[in-house]
Parts: sequence; structure tokens; C-alpha cells
Amino acid sequence: MADQSQAHSRVPDDTVYYAIFPDSSSLSNPSDSSQALHLHLQILDFISPYTSSYIWQHEPFSLSLSSSASPPLPHLHGKLRFGDNIEDEWFTVFLLFQISHHFPSLSIRVWDNDGEFLLIEAAFHLPRWINPDTSDNRVFIRRGDIHIVPKSRLPSPNLIDSLKFLIDCEGESRAAESVQIAVKGRISDYPERARRNTHQVRVRVPVSVAQILKQEPCLISLAVEGFYDRDIDTMKYAAKMEKFFSIGKEELVCVVIKMSRAMYAQLMQQKFQAPKCYRMPSQGDDVGAYLEAELGMKIACGFEMMYQQRRREGEEGKGSTWLKYKESLERSGYFEGFLPGSKDYKRLMENAEEYYRNSTLFSRTSQMMSAPVRRIDEILALPHSADDFRCQEVPPSDDDSWLYSGEDELNAALQERQKEMDLYNAKHKKKQMPNESQDAGPSSGSNFDDFDLGEMAKAMQAFVDKASSYKGAEVPEYRDMKEVDLDVDCFLNDIESVMKCYGPKDGATAVDSEEGSSSDMDFGMFIF
Repeated sequence: MADQSQAHSRVPDDTVYYAIFPDSSSLSNPSDSSQALHLHLQILDFISPYTSSYIWQHEPFSLSLSSSASPPLPHLHGKLRFGDNIEDEWFTVFLLFQISHHFPSLSIRVWDNDGEFLLIEAAFHLPRWINPDTSDNRVFIRRGDIHIVPKSRLPSPNLIDSLKFLIDCEGESRAAESVQIAVKGRISDYPERARRNTHQVRVRVPVSVAQILKQEPCLISLAVEGFYDRDIDTMKYAAKMEKFFSIGKEELVCVVIKMSRAMYAQLMQQKFQAPKCYRMPSQGDDVGAYLEAELGMKIACGFEMMYQQRRREGEEGKGSTWLKYKESLERSGYFEGFLPGSKDYKRLMENAEEYYRNSTLFSRTSQMMSAPVRRIDEILALPHSADDFRCQEVPPSDDDSWLYSGEDELNAALQERQKEMDLYNAKHKKKQMPNESQDAGPSSGSNFDDFDLGEMAKAMQAFVDKASSYKGAEVPEYRDMKEVDLDVDCFLNDIESVMKCYGPKDGATAVDSEEGSSSDMDFGMFIF
């Protein structure tokens, strides 16, 4: 059926996490959560105009009230899986900045699988002392700005100490203007960029699919995910199409569907043969209608695979939660070293499954997995027919030339990074100018601008290719056997002359004064 028969097991796991901490001392009492709940509703109401028409890749922006266990104070938190759509992550950052600006008595943390990714964005402008090992509990969004708790004031801060510092000494923690510009520049064209990230396309889909997307447009994300992350087991559901394309009962109707650009690319760039039971129009009659039907077929198959898999996992109450539970049993030695398939292993597995089915984890997982299934059943239970869609005017699809012009956008991004690199190099050259008259030797740094990272990378690659083996780097046979003569005193003097260039500037703030300014830092420290 598909161009790849093997399991499509690549499921994106990129996730952005965020936590919102109110200043109000009344929230320090875990039993008094009324103000936190009120704030929760206020925030969701505030961001609603930005998010109401946005199509998220996997899941929408959400907030929950934390327990008081970890960390030991009430706060709001959430996580959002963005997968292949990095726009979802940066739109989330934009929302958090908007929240912090509108609600000034909040301190917000945001991080992802790479850690403090906002610092990565501003890597060329950070104080030298901050790196992944020293950034814990230091980086916050507050009053619409980036704040970095200075090391000179709090050498090893815990979360509560940092939050108190932000409230009491807010002016000392605000990051340098260059850091603000670097991070805010990344989100400066939102929310307009969020609108541009949406792609509208004409498709021909079964009436049932059209009815579902008419009532719940956001379910397109689950359908695309079901199609894109399909495997051999879920493709068996698509081969039958029992729910969304019963032969003789379904008619294809033309509708317009809204999705993210990432979703559109995922559908378009994978070949997929229609199931035998799925009636496709003739390709020769109308090429445009056929392409609309082909895209609609992928969406319908995605709905079928998603629906049947979630229905089964809802009944079993398993899914990813069960897998994590099973992994925890394996790590704890529950299976006592018995091989999978053996009699003793099966006995222990049956006991584990019985315990899991009786747990609250099972019921919560079952409800979560079954929620889209229940909603789809509710929609399809309402009267609907092809006549509901025949008389509607269907606008043309959006231009999709962006799908084939990614090189221009990549080049623009690279040029922007090159500009940052040039500024970084220029700052170093200015610092080394006073020493040029004293140190005219090769280690004076006067030719810093002539240093080419690209050439260095090529040289390194050539070395690996030509002078290494499975044992490691090899010394060439034609090497010069003369001993290396190192003048230690001269070497130390050269190092000292270079290090003098890297002292703190006069007038530096508490954030960046302790161990050098932003132009001194090793910008590679935040390139993970």
C-alpha cells in the first residue's frame, strides 16, 4: 500500500516546557489555590485571540495548576510537543512573552530538550560566565524581557532564591540589550508569522471526514500524525477503511482544509497508494481533481489509522503510558531475568497488566486516548450528507511555492548568522588593536578576521579522511622526526598578552561583569 513497508517508527519527541510563577505571597500557601485558578483563566482568556484559529502540529498550548511537591510552591505549568514544526515552539515563546508583558507580576521559565534554548539564540551576546552548567534557575522572562540572575549575587541559586531576587532586584537581572534584541528578533514577526504558517488547501474527502473537520478543524493534526507516523499495524486499518469509507456509502466532496505548513509538507512529500477499497477518480479526466482526491485520501487514511489505534489503545488503556510503566518494571528487575515468551515471564506480565488495569493510571490513559474517538463518534452521530457540502463555495488552494523554495530561507538564515559572526569578530579585533604594536608576532591575534571556520572544517575533514583509521589518528609515514622545540617562556607570554584583551569592560552590569563581557564568551558553549 505504501512505498515503505517497514514500520514508520520515527515519532518526534521534541517538546517545549514552561512554568509561570506569580509574585503574590498569598500563593505561597498550597491550600489556597483560588488565586492561581483565577490567574489560570485570565491567561487563557488573554491568549485566546492569538490561538483561536491557530492549527497546532500535535497539541495546543495549555496550562495546568501544579502540585506543591516539586518545586515547593504553586505555579502554572505546561508542555507542548512541537515535533517537526519548530514554528509551534517559537509561537509558544511569543505567547509567553505576551503573557509576561500583560501580567507584570509573573516570572516565566521556558526550556526544551536542548535546555535553555533562548540562550542558544543569543549565544554571541551572553556574558562569558554563563554556560549550560551555570544556567540552572537563572534564565526567566519577566515584564516582556529576558532576565538572567547574576552569578555575582547568587553563585548557586535554587528556584525560590532566584524568584525572590527577580522581585527584589529586578533591575540587576535584566539581560543586556543585545541579548534582548537577539531573542526578541526571533519572535518579532509574530503573530503575523503564525498566520503565514497556516496553509489552506482544497481536497476531496469522504463526507464523514468533511463533517468532522467542519465541526472540529483541529483534528486535522491527529489525522496527519496518524498518516505520517504509520506503521505496519496501523496500515492494516487503512486497508479496510471500515469507519471512514464504507464502499457504496461514502461520497467524495470538495472542501477547503486549514493546516500548518509542516503538516502539508508531511502529506505531500510521502507517496502512498490508495487502498483497494478506496474509490479514486480517474487521473486522466481532471488532473487537478485527482490531486485533490489524492491528498484527501491521505487525510482519510490518517483519520482511519488514528481512530482505530486510539480506540484499541483506549480499550486497553495502554499506549505510551503503559510502555513507560513496563519499562519501569524492567529497570526494577520485576521480570527476574526471565526471557520474553517464557512461561514465568508471561505469568509476571499478566500480573503486571492486571495491576495496571486496576490503577487510576489506566483510567486516565483510557480516557485520554479515547477522547478523540468519542468526539468523532458524537459528530458522525449527527445528521449529515453530501448535500451539506455541494452548494458551498470552495476557495482555491493557497500557493505552495514555499514548499520548493526552502533554500532561499536557509540562505537568509545563514546570512543572518554570518552577520552575527562578523560583529563578533569585529569586537575581538578592536580589543586586540592596542596590543598589535607590542605583539606583532603570529600569536598577537592581528589576523583574527582572516581566520576561516569553513577552511578549518575542511582541513579537519581532510585529516580525518587521510590520516586516521579505526585505531585513531595516525602519524604520516613522511613525518619529520626532529624533536619539537617549545620555548615555554615565550608561549606563556603570548598567552598572557591575549588574555589581557579579555578583561571586563568598565561599566559592565552585574549580569555580565564577573568573568568577561558578551563578546568574550565561547559562543560554542550554547551550540548543542
